[in-house]
Amino acid sequence: MQNIAIMIPAAGASSRMNGRDKLLERVDGLPLLLRQARMALTCGCEVLVTLPPGTAGTKRREVLRQSDRLTLQVIADASEGIAASLRAGAAWAQAHEFDALMIVLADLPDLGRDDLQKMIHAATDKPGQVIRAVDQTGCPGHPVIFPARLFPAMARLSGDQGARDLLRQEDVAPLPLADNRATTDLDTPEAWAHWRARTGR
Repeated sequence: MQNIAIMIPAAGASSRMNGRDKLLERVDGLPLLLRQARMALTCGCEVLVTLPPGTAGTKRREVLRQSDRLTLQVIADASEGIAASLRAGAAWAQAHEFDALMIVLADLPDLGRDDLQKMIHAATDKPGQVIRAVDQTGCPGHPVIFPARLFPAMARLSGDQGARDLLRQEDVAPLPLADNRATTDLDTPEAWAHWRARTGR
């Protein structure tokens, strides 16, 4: 069994939420970020959560104190975009000699523990390969598992495009998840209202 770690990039600014923090929206009775962190921990993996500096990071850290066994890291250059978190995650994973790193976005409220376990099993069956979740239509989404051979390249990423260019260079193995679990990310109050009306959550 591979030693796979999980990183939850939570250093974004929720800039489209009109002053609300999407990661503190309540889902299944918990702030979304705490829900995602606890879900990741139930997989038996080491979990890193990146946080922004300032007030937003402080509030998110307070929420996460309800769950132990997390590694929290403030990203000083979080304003650059998700690449700053990916660099930190790659450095952390490389330092701990993990075999792979699964990136689980914090704003995917439909993801469940079974989805993460499915990703882990797929990576175990295909060591050294990038595994990317897709929705029922085949549209690429998240989580994504990066093998250790890509940690050095991840540590050189920049900007807000994340690992898009890196993924283009790889033979990515798609892994279908049910419904739209891999692609339902909620970035605006309108998206949250629509999702709550549809799911009753």
